[in-house]
Parts: sequence; structure tokens; C-alpha cells
Amino acid sequence: MSKMNQYWSRRHALWMMAGTAGSFVLHEGLSGSDTVAQTSSPKTVSATIGILNWIGLTPLHIALEKGFFKQAGLDLQPKIFGSNPDSNAAFIAGRLDALAPVTSEAILIASKGKDFRVVLVEDISVGGDGILARNSVTDIKAFKGKKVAVERASVSHFFLLQVLAEAGLSEKDITIVSTTPDAAAAAYQTGQIEIAVSYAPFLQTANQAQKDGRIIYDSAKMPTAISDLYVFDAKFIQANPQAVQAFVNGILQGLDFLNKNPKEGLAIAAKRLETTPDSLAADLKGIKLPDAAMNIEMFTNSQSEFYILNSMKSMAKFLSSQNQIEKVPDMSKFIEPKFVKTAQNPN
Repeated sequence: MSKMNQYWSRRHALWMMAGTAGSFVLHEGLSGSDTVAQTSSPKTVSATIGILNWIGLTPLHIALEKGFFKQAGLDLQPKIFGSNPDSNAAFIAGRLDALAPVTSEAILIASKGKDFRVVLVEDISVGGDGILARNSVTDIKAFKGKKVAVERASVSHFFLLQVLAEAGLSEKDITIVSTTPDAAAAAYQTGQIEIAVSYAPFLQTANQAQKDGRIIYDSAKMPTAISDLYVFDAKFIQANPQAVQAFVNGILQGLDFLNKNPKEGLAIAAKRLETTPDSLAADLKGIKLPDAAMNIEMFTNSQSEFYILNSMKSMAKFLSSQNQIEKVPDMSKFIEPKFVKTAQNPN
């Protein structure tokens, strides 16, 4: 798979979510290696999770391959979707037990009446998302009156609107050319457009290729603006708390394995993500994979800049102001820190 085609499906148009009737599954049942020794649990519970091809799932892929979930009594069955609207619709319809949405998607799902809980923060974008601009575009205020390539109603779109608002501008001040993240980066790279919004790996590829320009703004300047989450259906949690605990423990084990065995960990995830270990290592520099301690901080410390509820409330109000949701949901009821707390202090 070419570099410009990897991870394309992570964050596709959110507005399609409500009208998507079916879910097109590309692959499913990517379980851990059969050669991994497994410890039987008194009760093995099966769970399905909808995912996309995205680098933030590196610990999950490692946990699957090493058998961490099965050792704890969880038969996790990932279903890889071709777009966010499909996976979101499947979760809302009850065809999935869990999902790995972006913060803005979680809010949209909540606004549709779906009851779920955020049990873990998957990753935080710290440079993985950004805006490319030619050198003639001196600052964000200079975007006024110009065309910007970005996928409308996507996470990239919402990121752009937040950046514009920070500079005193709005969507009315620019002309959006709606296109996918890879196409936006390619258009910028080939000189077809002055400004484009994209994310890894397209962002870096275009920036390196186009010498007349730079990344004028990236997500490192706006902590928690773009975070990916792990969420479970509320009824599934109530019926199978031990399975959710096994999931959280497994993800954290996968992250620990990556930190202690980077060569093997990167090789495992790169194979599943259809890229190379070196490329994956480079792209992972644009996100932060929070451990148990940081997850607890994000869930419980209201004074932290990474407090997830603050960012979710801000995003919910923002989505409402952009007429993306009719009513701002109370996001406090969707946060569940007990599983990651138990993972850090099992006794």
C-alpha cells in the first residue's frame, strides 16, 4: 500500500453517521496469534470493537498478537471498517460492543441517544494533525479570502474551525474545498492549493515535498483538541465488567510491551497497519499514547490541561454552535475511570 493511501479511513465525514443504514466491514476477527500461550479464565467473554486503520491502535494490535486479552478471559473481535460513519452507525445500532472514536464523534454519538462510557483514552494528537500553508500565507489571519482544502464535517474540519476562531475568523472568511485528507495534502504538495488540513502520514509527506511552505499550525499547539477514545456500550459494561477490565488491562499491557520492546512491538503493529516499522515509529511521534497514570489524570484531575471532560464540553458547545448537534449532551455521565484506576492499583 502506498504511503499516501495508508490510514485514510481514520476520520471520515461525521455528518453521514446518522443516515448510514449499514456497515461495510473490510476485515474482521483479527485475533491474537494462535501460537501465543493462553491462560484460561473461569469465564471467557466475547466482545466486538469497531476500529479503523489508525496508528493510535498500536497497543491494541500488540495486545491481540501477544494474547493479552485472551489471557484475561476476553475474546476481543475487532471489526475493521472503511469509514467512521459505518463504524459509528454499527455502534449506535447495537451491532458492536465497543468503539474507538475521536472525541467529536463520541459527542455526536451521545447526541443521538446512545448510552456508552469512555473507559480509556487511546491517544492524543500532539502534532499528528496540522495545517499546511505556503510561505506567502504569513499567519492564520491571512487565511481570509483564501481556499482551504479540508474534508468537510470531519475532525480536520472541526480542528480548522477552532484554529480560525482562535485568530478571530470563521468559516465564512474562507472557501472550503472539501476533499479527503490524502487528497488535500496531495493538492498542496503539487501546488494546486495554498492551504490544506491533513494528518499523519500525509501531513509530513506533503510538507517535506513542498519546499515553498510549512506546517503553519499543528495539534501540538492545542492539547486535547483531538483525542481518540475507547468506549463501551453501557449495557455491555453492566453485564460484563470483568471483560471491560480485561480490555483496559490488555491495552495498557500492549503499551508497556511497546515501550519495553519497541522493535518487536512496532513490527507487530506495522504488519497489521500495512506499513513499515520505521514509518510507524516516525508517525507515532505525532501522537501521545497515555499510560494508566495519564489516563487517570485526564479522567479525574479537573485542574489538568489534559482533563478530558473540559475538552469534551468545549467540543460539544463548539459542535452545537456549528449546528452539528441539536442539544449539548451532559458528557460527565459518559466518563468511567474505575477500570483504569483498577488497572493501576489492582489491589
